[in-house]
Formats: sequence, C-alpha cells, structure tokens
Amino acid sequence: SKEANRGSVEFQVFSFTNKIRRLTSHLELHRKDYLSQRGLRKILGNVNGCCLIWQRKIEYVIKN
Repeated sequence: SKEANRGSVEFQVFSFTNKIRRLTSHLELHRKDYLSQRGLRKILGNVNGCCLIWQRKIEYVIKN
C-alpha cells in the first residue's frame, strides 16, 4: 500500500526533492526569508542522511 512505502528511502528522497524545489522557487522571490532558508538547510541535511542509507543498502545488495 502507499502508506507502507512512505518510509522507504526512495520515497523520502522523492519527497525531499519536491520540498527542495518548492523552497528554492520561494526563496528566489523572497531572498530574506530566513525561516525558509533554515528549513531548506534542514531538509538538505536529511537528504544527505538518506543518501548514505541508500548507498549502504545498494552496497549490501551488490555484495550479496
């Protein structure tokens, strides 16, 4: 089901990508919106964490 897939790394990266696009276009219009800048930095940190998990998952599959 859709709810079961929301915790997957693939879904998280997809979701973060959409949020990053939205915030980036918002910040192009509102350059001094520091709260949105903070939110973008926070999401980018989460994406890096998800990418590390995804990379480990792929390496595990390749080895086995």
